Amino acid sequence: MGFKILLLEDDKLFNETIEDFLEEEGYEVITALDPYTALEISYESRFDLYLFDVNLPYESGFNLLEKLRASGDKTPTIFLTSRDDKVSMIKGFDSGADDYMKKPIDLDELSVRIRAVLRRETRGDRIELGEYTLDCNSKRVYCDGKELNITNKAVELLLLLVTAKGEVVRVDEIEDRLWHVSEDASLGAIRVYINSLKRYFSNIENIRGVGYRFVI
Repeated sequence: MGFKILLLEDDKLFNETIEDFLEEEGYEVITALDPYTALEISYESRFDLYLFDVNLPYESGFNLLEKLRASGDKTPTIFLTSRDDKVSMIKGFDSGADDYMKKPIDLDELSVRIRAVLRRETRGDRIELGEYTLDCNSKRVYCDGKELNITNKAVELLLLLVTAKGEVVRVDEIEDRLWHVSEDASLGAIRVYINSLKRYFSNIENIRGVGYRFVI
């Protein structure tokens, strides 16, 4: 999928359970057991989503997110918490959260909520790529207001490469994104889409035997 998640959960076993599940779902997951470590990691790398526990050593997940928001970090965030009172829920959203889940966590529901948050984050945006504009909602690319003749699948591939933020997107990740389970993926089609995109974006690199990357 190309999305990178920072998971902060001080229960080591639960942390590993979520990490394993999300990696099977195709996400790249970086974990932390305390807020100080999570804060350092957030400064070192960019993420598409934060998953934060609330009851943590040293300080709460609420306080950590408030610090991140105050620093200008707008990364979408979902709280995972054992607190079930309305005051805590309100506090969570007021601190800048995008969603709030009460433990015990149903992993399938977590997956659905993650996809929903990431979809909202992407679909509402237009991404500026030099002289080009990528409309994530309509799956169209424009140059000076004029729509380019690029297929929907090629635009989806472009979006996948761009949101990877310079990281390599593996061929199997591309296949998972562009084709449904019932459809046959095609390496030949991927090459066609890449070539059509390279007409406009020369900074797409082929990492032989691995995948592709959009050089930022």
